[in-house]
Amino acid sequence: MRRSGGPAIEELAQEGDAESVKFSTPMKQHKDCNFSYAGLKTQVRLAIEARNINAEILISSATTQDRNSRADIAASFQRVAVLHLEEKCERAIEWAKIMEPSIKYLVVSGGVASNRYVRSQLEQVVKKKDLQLVCPPRHLCTDNGVMVAWTGIEHFCMGRFDPPPPADEPEDFMCDVRPRWPLGEECAEGKSEARSLRRARIHPSLTSLIQASLQQQ
Repeated sequence: MRRSGGPAIEELAQEGDAESVKFSTPMKQHKDCNFSYAGLKTQVRLAIEARNINAEILISSATTQDRNSRADIAASFQRVAVLHLEEKCERAIEWAKIMEPSIKYLVVSGGVASNRYVRSQLEQVVKKKDLQLVCPPRHLCTDNGVMVAWTGIEHFCMGRFDPPPPADEPEDFMCDVRPRWPLGEECAEGKSEARSLRRARIHPSLTSLIQASLQQQ
């Protein structure tokens, strides 16, 4: 099986200079917890094109100069990508402490949690906030899609599901599909300045809906 991008970048980044390419941190102007790597990916593409790196040539067949250029880009990308994550997590912790001052842990899982650099940088974030970082063992940090699918299986086995609607059900009974459903409470405002969750509009999360359904049983 071909190695996925995350582990490949992490390994190659160890050979590079993380300060060699001056990528800008995404969404610096947005004081909220939203993520976007679209702009950073564009910066990486432009850096690759500027160095005339041929993506068709495998890293194992690259010249020393070409490999060094790739390593520098990988290291610089990883540094800024994780910095973006650090800033958003730090802001999320600040808001979470407003809602629940007694929180003690930041839990990080999924494929990104297998990255050692991510773990080390988030350790620094939680230390500043007097929290502890909790991560599963690296071999259990896999793609979130698999985790979400398994969660669905567990809910199905416990009977927490609705039967599919009949094919001829009236349109009035249909509902819109929400393409992105936050697992935690989502602050919908705060684009230009940080806002307290007490003042922001809150969308119901998957967690809160499950808790409500359990209370009704």
